[in-house]
Amino acid sequence: MRKLCAFAVPFAAAVLASACLLPQSARLPAALLCALAGMVFCLALWGKERQDGRLRSALLALGLTVGFAWSWGYDAVFFAPARALAGQTASLTATVADWPEATRYGVSAKVLLHPPGAPDVRSILYFDSDEALLQLKPGDRLSFTAEFRLADTIAGEKTGYYRAKGVYLLGYCDKNVEMTPIGAVPPRFWPRLWARTLQETVGTLFSGETAGLVAALTTGDKDALSGGFYSALKRCGLAHVVAVSGMHVGMLVLLFTALTGKNRRRRARVCIPVVLAFMALTGFPPSVVRAGVMQILLLLGPALGREGDTPTALSFALLLLLLQNPNAVMDVGFQLSFLSVAGILTLGRQMTAWFEKRLRLKPGRTLPRRVFNRAVRFLTGCIVMTLGAVAFTTPLTVYYFGGISLIAPIANLLTLWAVTMLFLLALPAAVLGTFLPPLGLLLAGIAAPLGRYIVWVVTKLARLPFASASASGNPYLMLWLGFAYAVLMLWLIWRGEKKRAVLPVCSCAVTLAAALLLNALSLSGGGLAVSVLDVGQGQSVLFTSAGATVLVDCGGTGPSDPGDMAADAVQAMGKSRLDLLVLTHCHADHACGVARLFSRLEVGALAVPDVEEDEPLREEILALARAAGTEILLIRDDARMTFGESSLTVYAPLGDGGANEEGLSVLATHGDFDVLVTGDMNAAVEKRLVKYGCLPDIEVLVAGHHGSAASTSEELLLAAKPEYAIISVGYNSYGHPSIAAMERMAAAGCRIYRTDWMGTVTIKSET
Repeated sequence: MRKLCAFAVPFAAAVLASACLLPQSARLPAALLCALAGMVFCLALWGKERQDGRLRSALLALGLTVGFAWSWGYDAVFFAPARALAGQTASLTATVADWPEATRYGVSAKVLLHPPGAPDVRSILYFDSDEALLQLKPGDRLSFTAEFRLADTIAGEKTGYYRAKGVYLLGYCDKNVEMTPIGAVPPRFWPRLWARTLQETVGTLFSGETAGLVAALTTGDKDALSGGFYSALKRCGLAHVVAVSGMHVGMLVLLFTALTGKNRRRRARVCIPVVLAFMALTGFPPSVVRAGVMQILLLLGPALGREGDTPTALSFALLLLLLQNPNAVMDVGFQLSFLSVAGILTLGRQMTAWFEKRLRLKPGRTLPRRVFNRAVRFLTGCIVMTLGAVAFTTPLTVYYFGGISLIAPIANLLTLWAVTMLFLLALPAAVLGTFLPPLGLLLAGIAAPLGRYIVWVVTKLARLPFASASASGNPYLMLWLGFAYAVLMLWLIWRGEKKRAVLPVCSCAVTLAAALLLNALSLSGGGLAVSVLDVGQGQSVLFTSAGATVLVDCGGTGPSDPGDMAADAVQAMGKSRLDLLVLTHCHADHACGVARLFSRLEVGALAVPDVEEDEPLREEILALARAAGTEILLIRDDARMTFGESSLTVYAPLGDGGANEEGLSVLATHGDFDVLVTGDMNAAVEKRLVKYGCLPDIEVLVAGHHGSAASTSEELLLAAKPEYAIISVGYNSYGHPSIAAMERMAAAGCRIYRTDWMGTVTIKSET
């Protein structure tokens, strides 16, 4: 029996329950209850013939007890100072813990806060714009006055994101900040200095997307990756490549194992310091710590004459991480890292045996045969690791990110070999380039084509229809996931002599194709469908009719780029072209995703109001359209056109005084089914639309200006008589949607839908 596993798993379960479910006051009683239950079970199983059962029960109860108690004690010691400062304005000192970063409104810095008479509190401080603050380095001291709040919300929603990283407070500082440089960076912050130095060296050795890819691979810093390329990596199921993890640690150990030969003690003496240095260089993220601890234990075992055991090493890494910070269990990377290893351990041996049985590689007596055998085993190993990890992490990926990459197996097969070689060449190039630039440039020159190849493959695959599938509003995909996991469970528990993978694999592939086809048909069928996408505080409205697509606006502040969301919705229909993009006006909350949209889809035509010629975002969008060969329609007069089985009326600007009032409005019609989008126009302009627009009785109204009190007027509601009102809104400081506007909609008999509460809202015509 693996005793450490029997203790670590319930310990982690108790920590997870404490972090996500139990308040602080309930954790200590839960620990006492588990201890009491453990004693009762042990007494019930008393007897020599039940020794194993008694030991398992004792370890289970002990793990739960220690988990609840440790979570309670950790928060009582380290979270209490943060809770005491929350909501207060205080003058304090702090030590800078990492390099400051420029933000939209100023500068942010991770610091160690020094409350008097209490342990240090990891915090993030925000300052008004001051270029001098960007010159700070780890170890410098700050004296300031700030208003503090708990780091437990993002965009108005409760989250454990910051606490999982050990950050408990956010501070908003006034302008009177005293900076005290200390000269050289202290040793405790050297890993951040090394990372910064490597990132700067990578920037000189590589260019373009390759530079960002190499920086992410070697140091875990994804800031240099463009948003479009990182989005493409996620759609291809390759985001794990740039999230430094066990794969990178494994590649390092593989490299130094090859260099040190078969001597186990020499291998351990060389590899363990390298692994520790890499963990420090990347900032000790949970996935790297997990992999590093496991590799160190597996290296130490043979070196000390002991047998290595992967589940025990995994359990020890789990314990070490959660003892250091129980809240790390809320980190998505932490959860995905351990689940992926669990999947590889569970399925890897069976899949490897299946491949070896069918490949039947001949013994390698010649050099070409040995090279061929190793290449085949490497590729099958990539497939096994990918499938094993994906099998256990997919439910969590769908839950957190709302989608699943369907192209991932092909993308991994095409790129993992290149990623391995790029990492093994680029890391030495960056290290040597810091001290011996010519040698670094030589290695970088060899590695750069690999980076360009990866970028090319990822970019091409990500543009394919069905490269990824969104779970939002896709019941067929959810049904398929349930079916696939039922098949997987049956295959795992099957004990028959002829246990074959062909039938379950084929059945899952066929049902997946059917799910994608049914979803595409439901989206591209006849009639008219309107989808108000959940883009946060912004607007993006997709119309589909008989396979034709029209997008009205493409902007928002959600976690995903609005251009990606719109492109995903179009590609879910099996298409790579958007027929028409209409921008009611060129404010960021209606148009900030256009660049990403153009990078992913062919756009047939672009319609914009013929106003505000000097608006920078408008000029940028028009330049994108010209470069893409998109037809540009400058709307001065009302325009009418058909798409699919429906018609579209674009009303010319009716107001003046600003982009909101000078924007377009759109009416989509199919038979007696009408949908009206008014952009951000106010009540005065809505009156002109009622007077001059000849509006029919409409079924769906996309509420004006995100539910602002100044829009969706009583006059418009009385004239248009909408049955449904959809408010495209997210977290904001403007008070959207206003109570007054919603009361007017309700009084007019509208059924109200909000994207911030319900996600993407889709309504279809009956015919």
